Amino acid sequence: MAQYTIDKLAKYIKAKDFVALVKCAFIAPFALIAKIFIRDFWLVCEDENEARDNGFWFFRWVRLNRLDQKIAYAISKTSVDRYKVSELGKVIRYGSCAHWFWYIVADKNISSQKGGKPNAAVCYLFEVVMGLRKNNRIFLQHGITVNKGNWLFYDNTKIRMFVTAAKPEHDFVLENFAYPVENVKLLGFCRFDNLHDGEEDADLLLVMPSWRNWLGRESSDNADMDFSTTQYCIKWNEFLQSATLAALLERYDKKLIFFPHRNMQKFIGYFRAGSDRIEIAGDSEYDTQALLKRASLLITDYSSVFFDFSYMRKPVLFYQFDEEEFRKRQYAQGYFDYRNTVLGKWSSTLPQLTINLKNALDEGCPKLDKAQIESFFPLYDAQNCNRTYDAIKGIGK
Repeated sequence: MAQYTIDKLAKYIKAKDFVALVKCAFIAPFALIAKIFIRDFWLVCEDENEARDNGFWFFRWVRLNRLDQKIAYAISKTSVDRYKVSELGKVIRYGSCAHWFWYIVADKNISSQKGGKPNAAVCYLFEVVMGLRKNNRIFLQHGITVNKGNWLFYDNTKIRMFVTAAKPEHDFVLENFAYPVENVKLLGFCRFDNLHDGEEDADLLLVMPSWRNWLGRESSDNADMDFSTTQYCIKWNEFLQSATLAALLERYDKKLIFFPHRNMQKFIGYFRAGSDRIEIAGDSEYDTQALLKRASLLITDYSSVFFDFSYMRKPVLFYQFDEEEFRKRQYAQGYFDYRNTVLGKWSSTLPQLTINLKNALDEGCPKLDKAQIESFFPLYDAQNCNRTYDAIKGIGK
């Protein structure tokens, strides 16, 4: 057992994680004693710097509707979203000794991120590799799962409850990810509760490209990369600086916001607009959901955020200029067929995208019929948080 533990430590715990391991070791005895007296405590988080996703909306709902529930939210001390959470209830500094304390004490650890924990590597070691931490972990998801990623397979997560929001997604996870049937719940995303109201700006178009794992993270593979020479940078700049796009925006009196995935935000300075009607936006300037609710049309590549847009029955255009490379290097094709879907129009070249955009603008960016989304979203109401709460509360009963 000792040799097993040493080998696994060497494989999963890097130098930067040892500080977290020391914090955990120091706080664990106190937390285990406290756990005897503190029951039914829930800990919620998502990305350490954000409170904008399913985790936040779930926490907010609980604090407004179930005041007797013991619950706290972990977020970075420097996050611009921290104030939103602190106004609602107990806040814990992400990655701190307090975070480790409540992570151990908690009966339910709830997150929109698979790695939403004090330290993802150390917790993975405890939860999955060694099986020492068997609390009820709930995965609210960040986006609807469309691809077959082995990091979400049950053997790699041991997640107690995997929340889904779309019927094809639910079936796909059950058939391919090897979870016990009772662990996968079609409940709807908590953030969808907030998509049933709000004012749309008919003159606003939104572009939200996804990330690329070979570009968006620090690694030895891209340490010397010149981002300006990448296909991602070249193609999106080609779009943003297109004279045809500028003419369309002028002709139809539209504004366009270009808002890349948070993993690509560090490259925001590489993008240039070819019209004063185009805004290159940073993630500190806008809330993602607020933008989705305001916009009348969305252009994306592979980002599952388009499902939120389709849920609101608004038109989507797909621009997949690097499909072959993306499928080879990041996500293999899943169940969703971007080329043939009622939820949007597909293109792989700028001329195709321009034509699809012009057609949509000509038609006034028409809404989808309710029947067109029912097969994806059989749960179409503002009760997602309520359903999720009841399902979590029922675990172990």
